[in-house]
Amino acid sequence: MPDLTIRKNAPFELVTLGEMLTDPADLELVNPNAKHPFDPQEWSEKWLNEPDDASFYILDADGREVGFFALRVGVGPEVRHLTYVFVAEEARGGAGAEMARLVEEAARGLEALTITLKVETDNEPALNAYLSAGYEELSRRNGMATMRRDLG
Repeated sequence: MPDLTIRKNAPFELVTLGEMLTDPADLELVNPNAKHPFDPQEWSEKWLNEPDDASFYILDADGREVGFFALRVGVGPEVRHLTYVFVAEEARGGAGAEMARLVEEAARGLEALTITLKVETDNEPALNAYLSAGYEELSRRNGMATMRRDLG
């Protein structure tokens, strides 16, 4: 299992994320509505623009950034919506459970009681990782599954 940690991204520094998302296919998966190539200014103005948004870099055992995710405010401050998840290919093998743990740790640090997310139904590795981590599938629509996990 990968030895991963997180560091809160404050203030929002998006140049590093842009350096990770050089492959148009990766950027498409992380945010299909963002323009190509990655534009840090667009992201700071449009995709991570709420003062209570929180984003995190995922670090490997050597402290290198190998991933990213954001926890945006959901319906009410006690709900965080997981979005813009990216894990570099070299850190993916077996990282699902570790990622779920890191996301929960970050959400608890933000005093969240619930995490929600949407995942493409044809992204079986991600879908299975969320199900294994205890996320409940609420609905499927337009190729997306909506899921939630109460942190209790």
